[in-house]
Amino acid sequence: MSDFIVIGGGIAGISAAARLSDLGSVTVLEAEEALGYHASGRSAAMFEENYGNPATVALNKASAEYHRTANGGYLTPRGFMLVAGPGEEEQFTADVKELDLHPIAVEDAYARVPILKPETVTLAALHEEAQDLDTDRMIQDFARVVRGAGGKVVTKAEVTAIRHTGAGWQVTAGGEVYAAKQLVNAAGAWVDRIAALAGVDPIGIVPKRRSMARLPAPGGHDVTSWPMMMGVGEGWYAKPDAGKLLVSPADADPVDPHDAFADDMVLAEGLARYEEKVTEPVTRVESNWAGLRSFVPDGALVLGPDPARPDFIWCAAQGGYGFQTAPAASRLIADLIGGRPSELDRDILAALSPERLR
Repeated sequence: MSDFIVIGGGIAGISAAARLSDLGSVTVLEAEEALGYHASGRSAAMFEENYGNPATVALNKASAEYHRTANGGYLTPRGFMLVAGPGEEEQFTADVKELDLHPIAVEDAYARVPILKPETVTLAALHEEAQDLDTDRMIQDFARVVRGAGGKVVTKAEVTAIRHTGAGWQVTAGGEVYAAKQLVNAAGAWVDRIAALAGVDPIGIVPKRRSMARLPAPGGHDVTSWPMMMGVGEGWYAKPDAGKLLVSPADADPVDPHDAFADDMVLAEGLARYEEKVTEPVTRVESNWAGLRSFVPDGALVLGPDPARPDFIWCAAQGGYGFQTAPAASRLIADLIGGRPSELDRDILAALSPERLR
């Protein structure tokens, strides 16, 4: 019997498992054949401290030092730039305030991204400190911690049954039965289905699709040093990636949990919004995909023991902020289970607690 079973091998589950390895033996169960298959494998891979609601931003800030220094650091310079045009002044002002950006001269924006269209980009703001995240290495490093502590990481282990026993939990997955004293639900879009199998009340998770297209470098430009760009109201965003450009319509359409794929019409509409701001038309999409970002109604993560079943621990509702928040979120999970004080203040802890949803 393990001390902990963690269901879900995305960044939420594998980071929680690594932190819990200090408290006891851990078994990670992942339904797919590899870690980080769903939302974690389809991330925009950015660290933007000011992105998210107050509880998310607090986790971002508490994660910053880990991102900068752990295992040699996971960050490389990128920058984040908001662009707007005629008629978008009010939304631009609101976004600048919410994201804590500083306005820059449009000439500076054109210098940074030479394909911006002067007729439709008349305002710009920047956060120079936004950075790329090495997401794959982060997942593998957390998995290495689990294995180094004697824990198990089991893939192709879809959970089909959960039973509470006098000693803890029995979980049937991939045809095998696993036992542990405590159960961590980090199953992403599937967390409420896992809760139902365990006889625990759901938290009202809503998976929302986020689509992405990979384009050739526009006009043959070297995009390596371009910042990530976003339209006002998060109507679209674009990010350099391995010499290409990733463009998303920033869609957030509620869907059932599944292996997500991009909706062609939604993708086309988002690409059209991007095209309005640039001089280079989209002539070819090299590939496209989608991931599921999972939310509860208030938009904050759900972290900690269930109030009615304390040996069932939620690590859920990352909402697209999973990598940004993982170091602090996983530390909070371990602190709560280990009875240690948290570095986060009381209001933030309340905003993240499962108790707020009961």
